[in-house]
Amino acid sequence: MYSFLEGYRVVLIVFILLLSSCAGGGLGTRTQDDKGELVGVPGREGWRMHLPLGMVFVRPGTFHMGQADEDISYSQISFNRQVTVGGFYMDDTEITNNEYRQFVNLAILAEEEGDEAGFEIPENYTLQDFYPDTTVWINDFTHHLGDPLLIYYWNHPAFDNYPVVGISWVAARVFANWRTYHLNNYRANKGLFPMPNYRLPTEAEWEYASRGGRELAKYPWGSPYISNKLGCFLANFKGGRGNYVSDGYAYTAPVGKFFSNDFGLYDMAGNVAEWCEDAYSPISNMITWDMNPLYSDESEPRKIVRGGSWKDISYFLETGTRNYEYKDSSRSSIGFRCVMTYLGRSSGNEF
Repeated sequence: MYSFLEGYRVVLIVFILLLSSCAGGGLGTRTQDDKGELVGVPGREGWRMHLPLGMVFVRPGTFHMGQADEDISYSQISFNRQVTVGGFYMDDTEITNNEYRQFVNLAILAEEEGDEAGFEIPENYTLQDFYPDTTVWINDFTHHLGDPLLIYYWNHPAFDNYPVVGISWVAARVFANWRTYHLNNYRANKGLFPMPNYRLPTEAEWEYASRGGRELAKYPWGSPYISNKLGCFLANFKGGRGNYVSDGYAYTAPVGKFFSNDFGLYDMAGNVAEWCEDAYSPISNMITWDMNPLYSDESEPRKIVRGGSWKDISYFLETGTRNYEYKDSSRSSIGFRCVMTYLGRSSGNEF
């Protein structure tokens, strides 16, 4: 049998519970026992950024951007400047024919079924504008037997693992938009936070990644020479006048056939040159900030191209050599790879 004191305690407890359950919102209301301290919003999942398939992590760092050797072109104001870039993920190889075909096939399927693309397409363009231009194998050269490559390079499975070419700067950016949509649409269906956007690398990111952590490296492999001790060329490029096959491939090579640099990135020199996000200016190195520099100018149709290609001499393979092409142009010697900004990690596990 309860005593009077015990009964009082029961009534008091019930009364307190009723008050707490009926209380409205307000600054004094707490959703957890925080003891009056600032503890943040409860129930947050934390963030653990996973490494996308086919990418490597490029750690943040500081390096001297610019030529690591004499600038023989004298076409721009060139000097070394210390800059810092944040961490990012980068494709370990150039985008291949078969990887780009995934974008084309899914985009065609969505269009045929009447679905919206789900990703950004620039005004006055259609999806057909972003298919590879197979005519580059003839149009880029005078009096050239381009027919075999024109017929087979894009469509034949023999070339599935070769870098995609005939892609303009505009098309490369649309591919990155689609790739972002494709990944984050899947993640949304799984209830996961979105990943950062895929995009083209900035010129600074590309050059930093190309050096592989080696300060003032002339080539991605660090050595000032284009061949190893056995006389084997270390990239796919034009080895001499009229000599395209001395590296083992007359035209492009399958991606990843030559040694990677110290970041685990393949073909940062040779094979195909690569689009960067930046607009071209001979003085951009002087006017951009020294932290994650990017020269952006929508009125400038020339866009940065880096790395040299199968048809270029070794000068264009150097980590500091700059070049450009017009944004709507497509070439048999230009491809691309994507990057993704690294957001770091906090506690928790997304899977």
